Amino acid sequence: MRKGFTRRPKVEEPAANHDKNYITPGGIERLKEERHFLLTKDRPAVVEVVAWAAGNGDRSENADYQYSKRRLRQIDGRVRFLTKRIEAAEVVDPEARRTGQRATRAFFGATVRYANAAGAERVVSIVGTDEVDLDRNHISWASPLGRALMRAAENDEVSLRAPGGTETLTVLEVRYERISVEQFHVPSGAEVSTKGLDR
Repeated sequence: MRKGFTRRPKVEEPAANHDKNYITPGGIERLKEERHFLLTKDRPAVVEVVAWAAGNGDRSENADYQYSKRRLRQIDGRVRFLTKRIEAAEVVDPEARRTGQRATRAFFGATVRYANAAGAERVVSIVGTDEVDLDRNHISWASPLGRALMRAAENDEVSLRAPGGTETLTVLEVRYERISVEQFHVPSGAEVSTKGLDR
């Protein structure tokens, strides 16, 4: 193989700590609720459909069987993913008492009000990667904006490096308060009904 096609690891970049899954108390509860639903409701219902469809003869042309087996693999993959995220979770409570710089600077769990160069203000809460919700202004601590705001205090200017260029932001306020994470909702059509399968 020619040398131009080999890839060297980038030694100068520090290894990101992706082993830890920083998350708020509401975020970890949502992951646990989803896993519980998949294990106790969704998966058993799909297993029942697989068993019913398997009894209908030739599996290679049985659409119910093929679809249900695929759905079962998706559920199992999601359960494995959720289990790893829960096991790696490091819960950080934004309402926990903080002292010194931890009380005045932006860290995980902070709610930050900032202004851009044009004076437009925005308020964001820094949360875990599993809790990102742009409708609620919840941004990941690992996102470009989250990284730019980290360790910033009131009146600090920070540089946001984004694909569109670099922007200067002024931090107006850093506070720590409860961050309301949307609860897990059962997706419509997720629970497979097995009624009427004995056609």
